[in-house]
Amino acid sequence: VSLVESGGGLVQAGGSLRLSCVASGSINVMGWYRQAPGKERELVATIHFKTAHTYYADSVKGRFTISRDNAKNTMYLQMSDLKPEDTAVYYCAANPNYYSGTYYYDFASWGQGTQVTVSS
Repeated sequence: VSLVESGGGLVQAGGSLRLSCVASGSINVMGWYRQAPGKERELVATIHFKTAHTYYADSVKGRFTISRDNAKNTMYLQMSDLKPEDTAVYYCAANPNYYSGTYYYDFASWGQGTQVTVSS
């Protein structure tokens, strides 16, 4: 499975951005991770393509919305009320190997990443 992200950019605090990730191949679950400079990669959100069940990290709940378009094999991340601490490279991931009971992890496929920068 190959994944291609788009939609990153520079935005002022309080603004919005929408990320997209197009997948080629069979998908069951997709997710977004992010990694800020000097920090570990962080799981942001996941979505099950069949059930639409979602998971959000506490840091983005109420501000970010993950969604998918099964017909287009595409996942989205609508980010609102962006904060400088949201600045990171955002990665799309697909087909996890494990489920903790709360969230999926150990994804098999990854995109190349897209930069999101939020200025204060």
